[in-house]
Amino acid sequence: MHSHDHARKRRLDALASSDPANLAERYAALEPSAPTATPIRGPEIGMVMLRGRAGGGGAVFNLGEATVTRSTVKLATGEIGHAIVLGRQLQKAHIVAHLDALSQRPEWATVIETDFVTPALAEQDAARTRQGEETEATRVDFFTMVRGED
Repeated sequence: MHSHDHARKRRLDALASSDPANLAERYAALEPSAPTATPIRGPEIGMVMLRGRAGGGGAVFNLGEATVTRSTVKLATGEIGHAIVLGRQLQKAHIVAHLDALSQRPEWATVIETDFVTPALAEQDAARTRQGEETEATRVDFFTMVRGED
């Protein structure tokens, strides 16, 4: 995978996993100055099959289905943005696709990284920390008592 592809995957992962309310709030502030995006596909709701591997590396099996929303948009300058987000989130899918298209423009790449990707990654780190703390709070330490013989 090229560094450009890796950066785009990282950006799309962060945006798709971000809190919809926070993303919409930041997008509303950006939207008036951003070039408009014409929808090519969607946003539309569908299903995907989730697959797993037995033991993490064994035989592949179908784990179940998940609802996703996908969207594809195009800027007037030709850049195409894609998004697939978990759940039934039409607005979020459109926003992520638009941000993906904008981030392909050099003048917007830094703005998207600074105003959207960095806060989304910080949100995810905070959520992981909170979950770890909650898990640690419920941890039980077991010990063995040795009964003495009379």
